[in-house]
Amino acid sequence: MAHPYINRELYDAIVRFDGDESAQEAYYRIMDSTVQRGGREMTVRSQVLRAYAMLFCDDFMLAPGQQAGPDEVEATADRLYTGEAGFDPAHWYRMGHRFPVIDEDNYDRFAALVISDLSAGPLHDSMLSGGDMLLVGEPDPLHMTPEQRRNQQVRPVDLKEGLL
Repeated sequence: MAHPYINRELYDAIVRFDGDESAQEAYYRIMDSTVQRGGREMTVRSQVLRAYAMLFCDDFMLAPGQQAGPDEVEATADRLYTGEAGFDPAHWYRMGHRFPVIDEDNYDRFAALVISDLSAGPLHDSMLSGGDMLLVGEPDPLHMTPEQRRNQQVRPVDLKEGLL
C-alpha cells in the first residue's frame, strides 16, 4: 500500500506553496507527521528524503537508508526530465515546476514534490495511462554540449509499491 501521507494533498500543497499560507500549513503538517515504519517512528520528511536518496543519489554512495541532503538534492535535480531529456520547461522537471534554486531552505520540498508526483500527482497519472515518465539523466547535464545531452543515457523511474 502507498504511504498515506504521500498523496495528492501533499503534491497540491507543494505546487501552491509560494504565496498560499494554507498550502504552507498543509505542507508542514504533512511533512512533520510521524509514522511507524519498520518498528521505528519517523517523520514523513525523513521517509521522503530516504526515498529520494535511494532513487536518485546513486553517484553519492550513500549508505542504505541514509537521507538525501541539500547537496545531493541540488546536484541531482537537474538530471530529472519528463517525457524526454531536454532543458525546456516542458521536459526539465525542475523548471517545469518553477524551482530555479534548490538550497538548504527548500531541498526537502523539492524532494517531496518529486516523490509525491510519482506517488499521486499528475506524473503518476500520466505513467499509469502510458504517457510521460520521469527520466534520470547522466550527472552534470548543465555542462554537456547539446549533442551530448541528446545522446546521454537516461533511465525511467518507477516508484515501486512499498518504497515508502
